[in-house]
Amino acid sequence: MKFCLYIPVGNVTPGEFQSQHAITEMTHALEQANIDACCVTDHPAPSSKWLHASGHDALDPFTALAFVAAASSRLQLQTSILVLPYRNPFITAKAAATLHVLSQGRLILGVGSGYQEAEFEALGVDFRKRGRLTDEALETIREIWQGGSIVKKGTGFDARGNEPRPAPDPPPRIWIGGSSDKALLRAAEQDGWCPFFSIAHHSKLNQDTGIQSVDDLKNKIDFILDRRCRQNRTDEFDVNIAFSSTDNFASRTREEADRFIEDLEQLTGAGATWVTLKLPHPTRAAFIENVRWFSEEVIKRNQQHTRSVP
Repeated sequence: MKFCLYIPVGNVTPGEFQSQHAITEMTHALEQANIDACCVTDHPAPSSKWLHASGHDALDPFTALAFVAAASSRLQLQTSILVLPYRNPFITAKAAATLHVLSQGRLILGVGSGYQEAEFEALGVDFRKRGRLTDEALETIREIWQGGSIVKKGTGFDARGNEPRPAPDPPPRIWIGGSSDKALLRAAEQDGWCPFFSIAHHSKLNQDTGIQSVDDLKNKIDFILDRRCRQNRTDEFDVNIAFSSTDNFASRTREEADRFIEDLEQLTGAGATWVTLKLPHPTRAAFIENVRWFSEEVIKRNQQHTRSVP
């Protein structure tokens, strides 16, 4: 099992998280704790009502992860998730390829269709077309990364004879977010799937489409893998399940760690290969201390537990 932690660069607490020094300090803590990846989310123009009720701020994901990349050498960089319909696919492909090349191949592009209608309206994108725009973006980005001249006309663009670079080899891995039937079909065509467990404070749409249980997770993984088998896809496939809450390990006790290690065994049995969590971060110092605790009490002890299981 690999571990990804949200790095709280979206937190607007003055002087705590949104500076080069803060990102460098948090990134060093993540690498020293042997965390496999960190992730950031994507909300360029969220609804004010959502933001002040149950939402959260977000920096531009590519810019924020570029600062993380510059302060690290091993940590993988995940967008969780980038909303594909918000951007022209050529802009997305360029930003992702740039970050991937300059970080020496460490980007994982987690993407989805989005759900916040008000944000689509602010960005001038038709919310009703988000599914079609997502599929078109995935196809276009893959074509761009193959290199050479592009011959493609799509929604709002006409690229016949354009040649965007860089064309990274290998390209970033693409993971599909969400748990709808369409998301599962998209995931089977890509390199991985990054769903989340349903959480009470999420929007109703996210609650309904989130993973409801470990059994639900296993059934959906089995569906994806069966579809890949039918397509003769034998390449590596990742499943990163997110515990989308800000209070993971709030009490930071040995009992809490023990329960989670037991949960990890169930998730591994269901087919998950990664898990993503948010650690409490009332201050930057608290976040760094929680990262160290998580490394000692969960990662190291989970490795020992895994080795001891026959």
